[in-house]
Amino acid sequence: QVQLVESGGDLVQAGGSLRLSCAASGRTFSTYAMGWFRQAPGKAREFVAAISWRGDSTIYAASVQGRFTISRENAKNTVYLQMNSLKPEDTAVYYCAVGRYGSSESKYDYWGQGTQVTISS
Repeated sequence: QVQLVESGGDLVQAGGSLRLSCAASGRTFSTYAMGWFRQAPGKAREFVAAISWRGDSTIYAASVQGRFTISRENAKNTVYLQMNSLKPEDTAVYYCAVGRYGSSESKYDYWGQGTQVTISS
């Protein structure tokens, strides 16, 4: 079993930055890929970014490419999502997940409870 706790969500103005963190406990964190997903009000959950277990490979949704950066510190069992140049359309609940590397929700076995990110225009 893996437990995931996200933090760092906040209300910021458009153009600002936030860094989300996801702390994992339980199974060996370093052998799993990590992903970030988000769900805006009235919309389906969507992929944001993923990082391989070694941290040497990343993928991003087209909507965040060049603005968001995913990283991980296996020694701290933590994955991060640095979000820059935030837009109102980035407003959503952000979830981290543990599983196999990829952009599909079906690859991920464990999910956090989410952290709210709100971007004001």
